[in-house]
Amino acid sequence: MSSTRPQQPARRGYVALWRGVPRELGFLILTMPIAYTAFTILNVTFWTGVGTLIIYIGVFLVAGSLYIARGFGTLELVRLRWAGQPEIGRPDWNPGDKPITFWRGVFGPYANGHYWLYLLHAMVLNPIISMISWVFTVVWVSVGLGGVTYWFWDRFVPHPDSEIYLSKVIYEWWFGTPAPFNPIAGDNLMEFVLGAICLVTLPYITHVMTLMHQAVARGVLGAWRSEALQREVADLSASRGAAVVAEDQSLRRLERDLHDGPQQRLIRLQMDLASAERKLDSDPEGARAILAEAGQQAKDTLEELRALSRGFAPPILQDRGLAAALDSLVARSTVPVTFENGLESDLRLPSEIERSAYFIAAELLTNVSRHAGATAARLAVDVAEDPDGARRLDLWVTDNGHGGATPTAGHGLSGLDERARGLRGDLVIDSPVGGPTRIGVRIPVTETPAN
Repeated sequence: MSSTRPQQPARRGYVALWRGVPRELGFLILTMPIAYTAFTILNVTFWTGVGTLIIYIGVFLVAGSLYIARGFGTLELVRLRWAGQPEIGRPDWNPGDKPITFWRGVFGPYANGHYWLYLLHAMVLNPIISMISWVFTVVWVSVGLGGVTYWFWDRFVPHPDSEIYLSKVIYEWWFGTPAPFNPIAGDNLMEFVLGAICLVTLPYITHVMTLMHQAVARGVLGAWRSEALQREVADLSASRGAAVVAEDQSLRRLERDLHDGPQQRLIRLQMDLASAERKLDSDPEGARAILAEAGQQAKDTLEELRALSRGFAPPILQDRGLAAALDSLVARSTVPVTFENGLESDLRLPSEIERSAYFIAAELLTNVSRHAGATAARLAVDVAEDPDGARRLDLWVTDNGHGGATPTAGHGLSGLDERARGLRGDLVIDSPVGGPTRIGVRIPVTETPAN
C-alpha cells in the first residue's frame, strides 16, 4: 500500500515547473465543472435520502450517495496523480477482507468513516477550493494571453474621444502632470507588461493551486496512518506465524529424516556388530563378512548424515557470505548448474536473510535433481531496488525439466513459501507442464547487519 505521506520531491526548477503546466492546467480547468457536478448530484441524492429515511427508501439513497462520493473522490485522486502529484494511498474499503453481501454493501458505508469524509469533500470542501483555484487559473491565463496580444487586437477596437485610458490616468495621478505619450500606446505597453508578468508567474500559480488540492485530498481522501499501522501489525503477525510454521515443519522433516535414515542404519549396524561378536570364535570368516558389511553400513550412514547436515547453515555461509555458500552449493549439485552472481563480493546481508536464501536455494536445487528430470539448471541471485528505493534480494532457479511444479500443503514448495513469507517476501512459481520451470523468491532487505 502506498503511504499517505509520500516523500517530498526535490525542489523543482522553473523549467520543470513549465513542463508541468499543461497537465496542471488540464486538472485545474476541469476541477470546478467536476466539483459542481458532484455537488449537484450528491445534494439531490443525499438530502432526498435523509428526507425519506422514515419510509426506509432513504437508507438506500444515502448509501448510494456515499458510493457516489467515493467515486468522485477516487476520480480526484486519479486526476491528481495524472497532474504529476505523488500518489496518495487509498483507504481500505473492506477492512478484514470480509465477503461483500447485499446487506453489508448497503450498511457497510454507514460504519466506514472514509465514506463520510469523501462525502464532506465532494459536498463542501471541493466546491470551495475548486472555485478559488478555477478563478485564479482563469484570471492568470486570460490576463496573460490577453495582455501580451493586446497590441495586436487593440487596433480593431474603436476608441471614442470620451474613452478613458488607464495608462494616462495612472501617470497623471502619480506624477500630477499631463501624460506626454500616446495613451493608446501607453495602454498597449501596460497591458503587455501585465500579461508578461502573469505568464511568467503562471507555473507558480498552477503549481500552488494543484498543491492546494493535493493537500486537501491527502488529509481527507487518503488512508489513515492508523490503518497502515494496523496492516503492518497484521503483516508482521502473519510473517511471524509463517516463520514459526516453517521452522516447525523443518524440524519435523529433519526428525523424520533422522528416524527413517541414519537411526535405522545405526540400529542395523549395532545388530551386525553384536552378531559378529558372537561369531568371532565359532565362525571367523562369517564374522569378517559381517564386519565388512557393517563398515559399508557405517560409510552409508556417514554419507546420509552429511546430506542431512546440508539443512543446517554451513560454516562457509557464516564465514564468507551468501555468494560463496551458493557457489559451494552449485558445485555439489548432481545436475550441471550455471551460477549467475550479481552480489558484490563484500556484501553481507542480515544473517536470517542469508540463511533462508541458502536453504531455499538448496531445496530448489534438490528438487531439480530429484523431481524435475532436468539436464541443466541456472541459479541467479542479485539485490535489486524497487521504484520507491526499497532493496530486495532476488533468487531464481530455472531448469529445463518437465515442469508442472505446484505447491502442496506440507511439502517442499509450500514450506519455501512459508519461509519466504516469514521474511515478508514472496515465492514466485512459473512451471508450465512440459517446462521450463522458473521458481524464485523476493525478500525485502532490511538495514540490520549480518551477525
